[in-house]
Parts: sequence; C-alpha cells; structure tokens
Amino acid sequence: MANVIDYLPELEGDESLYIGKLLTQLNEEQAEKFANVYRSRRKDPQTILITCLLGFFLIAGVHRLILNQIGMGILYILTGGLCVIGTIVDLINYKDLTFQYNRKVAKEVHSYIK
Repeated sequence: MANVIDYLPELEGDESLYIGKLLTQLNEEQAEKFANVYRSRRKDPQTILITCLLGFFLIAGVHRLILNQIGMGILYILTGGLCVIGTIVDLINYKDLTFQYNRKVAKEVHSYIK
C-alpha cells in the first residue's frame, strides 16, 4: 500500500488527500510510475499565482492558458482579464483552479497506469 508522502512529499491539502486515495489502489511499482508521470504533468499553485499576478501588469489570462483553458485564456487576453474583475477572482481562487487541473491530470495518469 503506497503512501503519498513517500512518493509526492511536495503535495499539500486537498491535492494530497486526493492523490493519497488514488495511490492506495496501486502497488509499489505502479505508485512510483504514477508519481513520476504526475509530477511531470501537474501544475504548481505558486506558478499559477505568479502568472495570475502578471495579469495586472502585463498580459491577463496567461494562467488560464497554462491550465489548458485556451478559450478563457484568449477571452482574458482580449478583455484585459474581463476588465480585471476575472483576474481578481482567479487570484482569490488560484488554488482551486490548480487543483481542478491537477485532479484531471491525476485521473488520466491513474487510468493509464492501472
């Protein structure tokens, strides 16, 4: 039975709990593969926070593009982060946006590994 701290000690909060549940379904070899692939594909919340902050000074929407939300990213670029209001909302919710993306990645990797 795999432990999330053994394979992905950098995870925190809800992400750690979610990944921990997925890892319990894998053997040691599968858990190691999962950790390696997931680590390479996941997005760090701090990166999303920094790129979201760039929306105030340079180009809004870069964080949405990084999270593979192409339509929203283009909309933010064209509207100045939906007149800055969308950027402010995303700044408050950056951890949740990142967790939603990482959860999708984890599901994909888990189905591939299992």
